[in-house]
Amino acid sequence: MLNISAIPIFEDNYIWALEQNGKVIAVDPGEAAPLQSWLTQQQFELAAILITHHHADHIGGLASLAHPDLPIYGPAHIDYINRPLHGGESLALLGEQFQVIATPGHTLNHLCYFGAGLLLAGDTLFSAGCGRLFEGTPAQMYASLTSLAQLPHDTLLCCTHEYTQSNLRFALAVEPNNLALQQRAKQVAELRSLGQPSLPSTIAIELASNPFLRSEQMAVQQRVREQIPEANTPEQVFAALRKWKDNFR
Repeated sequence: MLNISAIPIFEDNYIWALEQNGKVIAVDPGEAAPLQSWLTQQQFELAAILITHHHADHIGGLASLAHPDLPIYGPAHIDYINRPLHGGESLALLGEQFQVIATPGHTLNHLCYFGAGLLLAGDTLFSAGCGRLFEGTPAQMYASLTSLAQLPHDTLLCCTHEYTQSNLRFALAVEPNNLALQQRAKQVAELRSLGQPSLPSTIAIELASNPFLRSEQMAVQQRVREQIPEANTPEQVFAALRKWKDNFR
């Protein structure tokens, strides 16, 4: 079983560190120094890096961390990647098998990694939210999220940003009467008041409280149609939700 740690960087990013027997897989090291300090403090060795996509806050530490003997997995077009991936591959990491899932939407070449009961989701699926569509289409992101929603319900969601509280404010605007969502908001508020991460979440929690995974629910559809009456299919409801969230304050 892997031990997982969330190393905070920047204002609201996390580097996820997966550890077993002193060997560590780092996910999206946007900054090198906090990871290097943590590794030294714990007396761990960096064994590999996983990258989900090319945005600077996810890859900024690669220049300092990369060396010829360190496997760096990720989308093929990124500097310092020496194990290029496209989706559909299987990786053996720290004695566990991870499936590489192509999840276009936030970016066209975004990848997620699923294994050992973990979903390393980058900026595709957030707790109570999803990534902005910088490159992909609503249809692509809807398909990507639908595929992730089919993972086992007890899968731990490890995304890269501490956006949960702001996402929950939007989710409550969509489903104010959702009791599971109300309870989630209370739990997260308590965690954050104590300075603790809201992550990881689980697929089960997200299915109950994340509006972007709930566009087939009647309550969500009815609320969205108050904003955009022509949103008829679940995919159109998702697209309307994403547009609404882009302008939500």
